[in-house]
Amino acid sequence: MEIVERQDGQIPEHDHSGLGILAKTFEGEPPKSDSFTFRRAFQDLIDGWKADELWIMLGWQDIKQRYRRSTLGPLWITIATGVMAVALGLLYSLLFNEDLSYFLPHVTLGLIMWGFIAGCIQDGAQVFIANEGLIKQLPAPLSVHVYRLVWRQLLFLGHNMIIYLILLVVFRPSLGWDVLLFIPGLLLLMLNGVWVSMFFGIIATRFRDVAPLVDSLVQLAFYMTPIVWTTRTLYSNEAMSQRAKLAELNPLYHYLEIVRSPLMGLDVAPYHWAVVGGCTVIGFILMLLVMRKARGRVSYWV
Repeated sequence: MEIVERQDGQIPEHDHSGLGILAKTFEGEPPKSDSFTFRRAFQDLIDGWKADELWIMLGWQDIKQRYRRSTLGPLWITIATGVMAVALGLLYSLLFNEDLSYFLPHVTLGLIMWGFIAGCIQDGAQVFIANEGLIKQLPAPLSVHVYRLVWRQLLFLGHNMIIYLILLVVFRPSLGWDVLLFIPGLLLLMLNGVWVSMFFGIIATRFRDVAPLVDSLVQLAFYMTPIVWTTRTLYSNEAMSQRAKLAELNPLYHYLEIVRSPLMGLDVAPYHWAVVGGCTVIGFILMLLVMRKARGRVSYWV
């Protein structure tokens, strides 16, 4: 056995023993971790996006698992949304004395888009808790689970758009090229779904009381957002016209308008895009701040 002499506590360069290598490892300052940096937060988002085959497959699997052994499968989503849209559309069109050809598409598209928004918020608050096993066993970026959630909600939205196609055949609205504004509006919804899911997902994983609170607030927001009622009804009433402006303080109203109005053949006011764009930028900043602070701790909190 080779004996290595050490002078003044220094480790000779030729000491290749196990203890020597271990001692050299801990010599000087320990290496600095970059886990809690904006660079790693950005890299997580990029790496998760590159793993598209994984989150696309998992999203499809979620749909199949949910409706396994069901005859109609995902069509149950469409049926449930369609029945609710028709019931609420007929009822509130009579209560508010609204034209059914305008009000029923308004309610239907509102419910479809709200399902996507509410799904990203509510499921987002549970996204890491629900994927505890994968997070602990699969070395994948956190954003994979967020992209999987947004992709799943997009599939639900796609199924529900069948109802809109039926309304197009029934009411035959006059649509122009402006209907294509639906595409950038939907892309903005998806971008916001990413930051909302990541932001609330991390916070709700650390503080478990946040998820039920978010559920309650989303339910309250449903009644405060023009989905089963319209701002047009309020503006037509002189006594209520001033109060109608309060509805525009709700950012979710603007999110609905940039997607719903083009599909109904209506003009979208520029300030709707400005509000949504501003909220998107602020949301991504908040998401990156939370990711920088707590992204590396999520696996310990789930």
